[in-house]
Amino acid sequence: MSIIVFGSINIDLVATTSRLPIAGETILGEDFFKIPGGKGANQAVALARLEIPTHMVGRVGADNFGAELVQNLQITGVQTDNIFIDETVSSGVAIITVDDAGENQIVVIPGANGRVNQEDIERLSHLLPTAKALLLQLEIPIDAVVAAAKAAKNTNVKVILDPAPAQTNLPDELYPLIDIITPNEIEAGQLVGFPVNNQESAIKAAKVLLQRGVKCAVVKLGAKGVVCTISEETFCVPAFPVDAVDTVAAGDAFNGGLAAGLYQGLSLDKAIIWGSAAGALAATKLGAQTSLPDKLTFDYFLEERGLGTEPV
Repeated sequence: MSIIVFGSINIDLVATTSRLPIAGETILGEDFFKIPGGKGANQAVALARLEIPTHMVGRVGADNFGAELVQNLQITGVQTDNIFIDETVSSGVAIITVDDAGENQIVVIPGANGRVNQEDIERLSHLLPTAKALLLQLEIPIDAVVAAAKAAKNTNVKVILDPAPAQTNLPDELYPLIDIITPNEIEAGQLVGFPVNNQESAIKAAKVLLQRGVKCAVVKLGAKGVVCTISEETFCVPAFPVDAVDTVAAGDAFNGGLAAGLYQGLSLDKAIIWGSAAGALAATKLGAQTSLPDKLTFDYFLEERGLGTEPV
């Protein structure tokens, strides 16, 4: 059995400057980083680092970035046989400028991610009979997300959707296909149409999502913890206090930890604790995939807090 991640694979090109340029201006930068990213790839790496058998299904371009992205996934242990090399378009790229105050300008070129289609659904379908869960995000065409969720539902595979980047209108037909949806405060607010900024509003949002057909809504509130609503039950899981330096990919780490816990047979509440632990650890390091914890670090973090990693 394995977990499948179906989604985006990007390269992030990051330039740091003392201030952001205005229109038409050329300024000198301070540093440059090239970082593997994409919410799909991040979640696949999060799972593989926790030693969960993981398949990535998606697309890259037939360029140097694409080769580098696939190789990076392979190094972390992700199975990449079902990543399609698209010769008609570039790999997905995010061009990011960050100033000393932490403000940024970002241009995202979807590239091959924007071409994900029915051919990729067919590759995914071949893997589903031996899968325990399918992780989805929203950085590929929404039609492909819906089709993937339908394919998983037809084979009784659990569907976990991270509704990011935030969107206001998901197709109505998608909600009943979702077993677990994991928005953060901003994403939850976009989905339900009212601000979500505390436990009370998170519970209200979660109940709206259940009314739309989702089986379980998990709303991430950052340092305020996590709210989970399933059927008639609602519970809250406190956040792990850490010295956060960069929350990039913390949400992806959460979904990886959550799915890893479910794969290992944990109850939902304990799997959410795993997700929270993985997200907290990711926030203590810079970068996206570079911040995702390995199993040794993850196990030690839980054991140090009296939370063993064995199913109970």
